[in-house]
Amino acid sequence: MATHKTITVEAIVNAPAEKVWKTWTTPDDITKWNCPSPDWHSPKAEHEMKVGGKFNYRMEAKDGSAGFDFSGVFDVIIPNQYIEYTIGDGRKVKVNFTSGENHTKVTETFEAENQNSVEMQKNGWQAILDCFKNYTENNN
Repeated sequence: MATHKTITVEAIVNAPAEKVWKTWTTPDDITKWNCPSPDWHSPKAEHEMKVGGKFNYRMEAKDGSAGFDFSGVFDVIIPNQYIEYTIGDGRKVKVNFTSGENHTKVTETFEAENQNSVEMQKNGWQAILDCFKNYTENNN
């Protein structure tokens, strides 16, 4: 079994954990924030939010030049606090939601894949998390 390097990205979202959780887990919201840059989007997000439930989030370049399905299975779900899932290629992802006084810290730790550099992966996941933070703070 291959050993994967783990990468961590995080953001402080100026919103309560309940709002952060809702934005993170609602498919309609996911389609609005799940992109690393303005020239990408997520036209479709589907999931069954339960342990053993599957998810599939479609990501595409807006010009149609590239696209892929980000999919997997939820392994652990603790509402407003924690999600753990396995991506379709077997890599693990852990997402912690830590409540603060007027904010929620979102920390994602994921196993790196071997096709792209660690720096590129970290930057891409951080960009998506930053888009999530912006969307969550600026939408009800």
